[in-house]
Amino acid sequence: MPRAPQGPSGPAATREQREVLRQALARHLPEVPPDVPGGNAPALLPILHHVQDALRFVPAALVPEIAAALNLSRAEVHGVVTYYHHFRSAPPGRHVVQICQAEACRANGAEALMAHAAARLACAPHATRADGAVTLEPVYCLGLCASGPAAMVDEQLRGRVSAATVDAWAARFEASP
Repeated sequence: MPRAPQGPSGPAATREQREVLRQALARHLPEVPPDVPGGNAPALLPILHHVQDALRFVPAALVPEIAAALNLSRAEVHGVVTYYHHFRSAPPGRHVVQICQAEACRANGAEALMAHAAARLACAPHATRADGAVTLEPVYCLGLCASGPAAMVDEQLRGRVSAATVDAWAARFEASP
């Protein structure tokens, strides 16, 4: 069986991934003269956001292509992707549960809520369940500090989240394919 072409750090980018990157570059790559210090580096975060919004993660195969387009090293691009918790380097599950772990939410039980969510959803924090149904992510400040603990589920913000709320999400996830 023939193997997929391998890039320097794994599988090559797919046609869809390259098209998303082409669109991101067309939209976000500023026209900066090459002699300007930093060159196209300011476009990196908007491009990464564009890619993740479209693909739900930043594929490792696109890192060298992003680096080349912005005249950055692969290490610089990889460093940004891995530094910011927002960016994913692997596809998330069908449902993404993010539970705030910032101080205000912790003061209202976010640590216990994360433990309950991990047990009830059968998914460790920072992981995707083996069946691909759920990704559980700790995040730091969703902006609902007065309504903690806060969470975001499938891009929907929720305040005053309780164990019963998590149980309802789990039941909904189990009922949907």
